[in-house]
Amino acid sequence: MNAAKDQTLRIRHKVGQMFMCGFMDTSPNKDILTLIQDYHLGGIIYFRRNIGTAEQVYACSAALQRAAAEPLLIAIDQEGGMVARIEDGVTLMPGNMALGATRNPEGVRQAAAIAGAELRHLGINMNFAPCVDVNNNPANPVIGVRSYGESPLLVSEMGSAAAAGYQEAGVAATIKHFPGHGDTDTDSHLALPAISHGRERLAAIELLPFQQIIEAGVDAVMTAHVVFKAYEDEAIPATLSENILTGLLRRELNFDGIIVTDCLEMNAISQTVGVGPGAVQAVKAGADLILVSHTYSWQIEAIEAVIQAVIRGEISEARIDASVQRLASLKAKRGITGAEPQAFPAIQQQLASEASHEVARTLSEQSITLLCDDGQLPLAEHEGIYVIWPEVRINHEVVEALQEEMTLGKALNSYYDKVTERIIGVDPAAEEIAVVLEESRSFTQIVTATYNADFSPGQRQILQELTARIGCRVIVVAVRNPYDFTAVSGIRTYIASYENKPLAMQSVAKVLAGQSFTRGVLPVTVGAFAYGSGIVS
Repeated sequence: MNAAKDQTLRIRHKVGQMFMCGFMDTSPNKDILTLIQDYHLGGIIYFRRNIGTAEQVYACSAALQRAAAEPLLIAIDQEGGMVARIEDGVTLMPGNMALGATRNPEGVRQAAAIAGAELRHLGINMNFAPCVDVNNNPANPVIGVRSYGESPLLVSEMGSAAAAGYQEAGVAATIKHFPGHGDTDTDSHLALPAISHGRERLAAIELLPFQQIIEAGVDAVMTAHVVFKAYEDEAIPATLSENILTGLLRRELNFDGIIVTDCLEMNAISQTVGVGPGAVQAVKAGADLILVSHTYSWQIEAIEAVIQAVIRGEISEARIDASVQRLASLKAKRGITGAEPQAFPAIQQQLASEASHEVARTLSEQSITLLCDDGQLPLAEHEGIYVIWPEVRINHEVVEALQEEMTLGKALNSYYDKVTERIIGVDPAAEEIAVVLEESRSFTQIVTATYNADFSPGQRQILQELTARIGCRVIVVAVRNPYDFTAVSGIRTYIASYENKPLAMQSVAKVLAGQSFTRGVLPVTVGAFAYGSGIVS
């Protein structure tokens, strides 16, 4: 009886090390402490709900490590640009597509090294970045600007540089979403996407960045909840596919690092096979670290499901041992000891320095891409300027809604006295559309920012009516998706900034005011503008 009990305790401990979970507070709450202390949880994931000040994040990380008997992996999605959980008190670097527009791999490495060092100072030792999906589908609703671009060679070069930078800083880099989420038109947070390409095409496009970055020595690979019909006859997503995780990733690509799943609470898993069965299938497929990000009951269900699968012999203990050993090796490799860090005042001096901000500013200015202009730039100094700013108001698990303090209108106020800005929703209501169209009639200079206009009928209506006006300068600035140029015809001046973050808006404002040159080139094809297009002024 005691031997059986000891075996069960041993299995519970090992299985717990294979799970990474999130929680709902800015300090360790009862649920996460129970998972750490009773279930021997191996990892924590932070979201914006866990983030206050830099000092609070530092204190939270330290408290979590103190509660754990073994060092914790503490992870975050700090991709930069549009996907960043921490923005205040750290250096927010441009996102991937903006970096792709710079064609500056050394800058990418330097940015990742800076961001990684700041994360590590806050007790975060694993970053779920860089995203190395090749975004060759303009209709992709979830990757888009999170990709470096449509060229697998560009993605490989930039992704390799970023992974090297993070790991140089002592943070485990995680390339995602294997074997590729770039050519989907469905969001796996909401449903189960499928890709029908054959193996030859997948090897040349989707897999190339993963292969090259794995060969360079990346620490971790995150799976995609996407069905790849070239590897699975049934509707089995990569996360649950032994053919993909063990056959393709382990054997063909010779990856021996950490395989981490994307969150099992996403609808592609939770609303199909279910979280508990999904966890069992992911372990059987070859995953080392199972991510259940949000819901305590699902977290318990998933851990218990794997424990019971091992006890009844469905999963061998040797299979669990292999993952536990990989996780322990990663912690040793990156110096993750759980030891008490230095006092925060010493840490604070190493965050968000002027030198790190200068790196971010330089990369941001290098990214701004001018696709066309028929003499409308720079904006005239003594005429009024009307700015339309689309505000993100609906939360998404990837891009969490945040009211940006620095809008494009505010950025232009640094250069012009007569700036009027109207803030609307990304999906503007009829009343908002009517107000914008009426207010703007008294202006001869209009700057309209667009945010995923291809997905917004209201934004397209505004664009169509404005671009048809005679005797009026209309400058369009895509503050997320560069494909917005194709939303309507008649755009005469078009700038892509790839993100709506304050630094990007300051960079755009400098261009509009004639205080900066444009240096970015397209990392994707946008309508008639080929990959590599851009007016370098």
